[in-house]
Amino acid sequence: MTNVIPGRWAEGAGLVLGPLLLLAGVLTRVGEDDFFPGQLAAYAAHPGRMALSYSLYAAGIVLLWPAVTALARLARPGWAQWGATLVILGLFGRVFHAGVSHLAFQLVDALGPAAAQRVVADTYGAFHVFKAVNICVMAGWIVLAAGLYRARALGLVRCVCLALAAGLPLGVLKGSTDPVSLVALLGLAVALWPLGWSVLRNGPAPRWWAVGATVAFVPVAFVLGLTG
Repeated sequence: MTNVIPGRWAEGAGLVLGPLLLLAGVLTRVGEDDFFPGQLAAYAAHPGRMALSYSLYAAGIVLLWPAVTALARLARPGWAQWGATLVILGLFGRVFHAGVSHLAFQLVDALGPAAAQRVVADTYGAFHVFKAVNICVMAGWIVLAAGLYRARALGLVRCVCLALAAGLPLGVLKGSTDPVSLVALLGLAVALWPLGWSVLRNGPAPRWWAVGATVAFVPVAFVLGLTG
């Protein structure tokens, strides 16, 4: 695990923090309507809370890709690798959706909630290239779970929990707070957390300067990003 990309620490962090951030993001917006008119109205009423919610969720999506590479490494080439490829393609689509959702929230600030809702309603479903990965979003987790079960890399219960991630809604401005989505996220946590802690424990500790550099990099990256 020490000579592979993205490496043990990135994969372990993704396995543990990815589901945690997704759950935190969804729970932050519990109580709001799950479809775009309700999400825009919620942002107009509570912009800070909704921005935090969507930011946590987007960060969780990004952290899932090293988690998926760790899962794929558990099995021989075959179903698991194809499933991992489909999942990662689907994650690209979800990141695109997160960007569009962010833009929609900026429309609320710039135009007001009523005008923003009209714009979103008139353009919802417009063509973009990432529509091609919609099937990957839904099918990838199932194929990956089947591959891991066939390889006996994970037990039946954890494979079923992993496959439940296929139930997460896809698209722009989806609240994902319905019972099916919450069960899917809890299933993802049950499937990934044990492997994540195992990956983080089994190996040498990182050097002190690497930890310091990583901690320092996060705020520096934010500051540089904010300066354009």
